[in-house]
Amino acid sequence: MKKILNANRGEIAVRIIRACREMDISPVAVYSECDRAALHVRYADEAHSIGPSPPRESYLRIDRLIEAARRSGADAVHPGYGFLAENEQFAAAVRDAGLVFIGPPADAIEIMGSKTSARRAAQRAGVPVVPGTEEPIPASASEPEIAAIADSIGFPLLVKAVAGGGGKGMRTVVDPSELVNAVRAARSEAGTAFGDAAVYFERRLSSARHIEVQLLGDPHGTVVPFVERECTIQRRHQKVVEESPSLAVPPPLRRAMMADAAAVAKAVGYTNAGTIEFLVDPDGHHYFLEMNTRLQVEHPVTEMVTGVDLVQWQIRIARGERLDLDPVRAGTPDGHAIECRIYAEDPDNNFLPSPGRVLQLRAPGGPGVRDDGGVAAGLDVPIFYDPMVSKLIAWGDDRPRAVARMRRALGEYVIAGIKTTIPFFMWLLDQPEFLDGRFHTTYLDEVLRSRNGRPFLEPAAGEEETATIAAVIHAVLASGDGRKSGAGGDVVAGRWRAQARSEAVNK
Repeated sequence: MKKILNANRGEIAVRIIRACREMDISPVAVYSECDRAALHVRYADEAHSIGPSPPRESYLRIDRLIEAARRSGADAVHPGYGFLAENEQFAAAVRDAGLVFIGPPADAIEIMGSKTSARRAAQRAGVPVVPGTEEPIPASASEPEIAAIADSIGFPLLVKAVAGGGGKGMRTVVDPSELVNAVRAARSEAGTAFGDAAVYFERRLSSARHIEVQLLGDPHGTVVPFVERECTIQRRHQKVVEESPSLAVPPPLRRAMMADAAAVAKAVGYTNAGTIEFLVDPDGHHYFLEMNTRLQVEHPVTEMVTGVDLVQWQIRIARGERLDLDPVRAGTPDGHAIECRIYAEDPDNNFLPSPGRVLQLRAPGGPGVRDDGGVAAGLDVPIFYDPMVSKLIAWGDDRPRAVARMRRALGEYVIAGIKTTIPFFMWLLDQPEFLDGRFHTTYLDEVLRSRNGRPFLEPAAGEEETATIAAVIHAVLASGDGRKSGAGGDVVAGRWRAQARSEAVNK
């Protein structure tokens, strides 16, 4: 394997390119019109245009991606995550073109990509599942029939899309009177996001934790599960903070979940990287939730506590190599890691997207800090895609040290020109429930509602003036290339905010 085409963009494309470099493999990028100057394009050996900016005209075009691979002479394709990463038709098309797909077999993606068929696979493997419907709710079902199905599951329940993930096509129903509208809304959103409007019902477990197990499988029948990741901190069903290990998982539960994750993977002949997601109730019982047949956004926290490069192992497995990882090492955390997803969103305005030009960016560093970024100063965060700027990961000997290191790293992060979620994370890391590990999947939504729109970081004395001056300076500097530039945004995020607060305290 000498050349790999990256069928993705942003920070995951940069991450894959770095793995290729270390393995002496030539990385190839693809780009849409708005990504012509993107960071992943700059990092690659060569880059090929795949069409206009909207995803359906570029990153979701299987034919254009295959053509770009042929044009470049690539012998393999890495899908990253998102876009076509869990599309069995894409995996099959890559292999039909005589290329190596760096991921699981198409039939495994098909089985596990449908949440209802994945539930059945888990049950066949003897793994407990969250109570729910075993088949999608028929599109022809009448309102009374839908109500009867829901009554058999019990309330509260979740209406969930059969395909996809990321919280799309999902609605919580507490009162039966909300059911029909929830089904209608979930179907509409699922159809738009995934091209599949099918939904099913699942019991909503109260005060549950969302725990997942990373695994790797090779073509020779070996499956290695890893120490768990804590993914309970979510906003509207979307993960925002991930950790490894979990405070809520004692060693016996860890071993049980790892064994069950491996059993499900073996039952469907799974190879390459994947993740089994579980819900854990307050009594410590775990239930299979779903499988992600790809690399996860939060894979760095597993890498930080195990020392295993998951992306390089994806490539090695695709080359036919045998997994020679020590299962004990994979399942035993070395210290603690935490990840914050830095998005171009305005947390003080209901987390609305904040696309635009990044006027300045200085990522934090130092011991135990890793920044997986996908943009740079002078580049735009486009309106067409997920607004992730970077993933900030901190490692420490234990959780308190990891949290302290993350606080320090967030305080150093400088991003000007756009709003980001950095102030939100600085607030979250100070909350007693977070520090004590006393949270569940709906904790964040509940506490955010109780804030009634209060800003996450109150401006310190003199800070607003500093922000205004900095914004004007950056706008003037950025206007030198003749392009419009948005002044304002998180101009004093990170170290400048911390300095302003410190000065105010010391007055």
